[in-house]
Amino acid sequence: MKIAFLGPEGSYSHLAAKEFLKTESTGKKLAGDWDECVPFRNFPEVLAAVENGRVEAAAIPIENSIQGGVSQNLDLLQSSENLYAVKEKVLRVDHRLIYKEGVKLSQIGRVYSHRQALDQCAAFLSREMPFASLRETESTGFGITRAVEDESGKSAAIAGAHTENLRSGFVMGEECISDEKNNYTHFLLIKKGENSLPANSEKVFFSAVCPHEPGSLLKLLKIIASYGINMTKIESRPVRNRPGDYRFFIEADCDIASKEAQELLAAIKANTLECKLIGAYSQDRS
Repeated sequence: MKIAFLGPEGSYSHLAAKEFLKTESTGKKLAGDWDECVPFRNFPEVLAAVENGRVEAAAIPIENSIQGGVSQNLDLLQSSENLYAVKEKVLRVDHRLIYKEGVKLSQIGRVYSHRQALDQCAAFLSREMPFASLRETESTGFGITRAVEDESGKSAAIAGAHTENLRSGFVMGEECISDEKNNYTHFLLIKKGENSLPANSEKVFFSAVCPHEPGSLLKLLKIIASYGINMTKIESRPVRNRPGDYRFFIEADCDIASKEAQELLAAIKANTLECKLIGAYSQDRS
């Protein structure tokens, strides 16, 4: 089993991929086959690797308890023709400052990390390093790379407490610097083909576009309620090339194999402009 993730190694996506791999590995190997987490530069490349068969699955973040939904990944899943979410993993986010040993916080002029990490540590950065320039990178792992490349020692990075093998001379802060200490990110395991969906699930995830008319969203919500199904999440995104139209991403507590789930999806398809099944999954609690 090969699982793609947003690299480099050490990112939260890497940690999620390793956790998924523990339960996805079959233990049966063919010649030249092995379990591996494969890094890619950005999320489009991560999902493209599943589409073109370079890997069997991908681990991507879909929601953070502070920042909300990861819009880019919602859009990518929507635009894909044959990718489905098949498992969920919730990871606690523990952001730490990584910097050169002996350097005072007041001496740090640049802080590198992924945009979500920078946003989630905004209060700490404003209080402790108000004059530091915040530099966005494609992942927390790339942030570390940028920081250690600065030979002056005036650059730092924000990365997870799980980060290992820091470059000699760099240290990790002892405390979480997130503004919210109870910070969690939901990751989804993505596979190709509808046949990769589990036979049973705890949740169903789908998208729908309502007619552009009064009460259309209320009608959609009433359909969900009429089946006695608990909606656990709803997120809206603009429909591309159609100003004023919005797509709703909805997660609900139900088993994909149940009669209620099948009837619900059929009813939504009949009463909306578009409806797409994005995934069916249970939480990986290993």
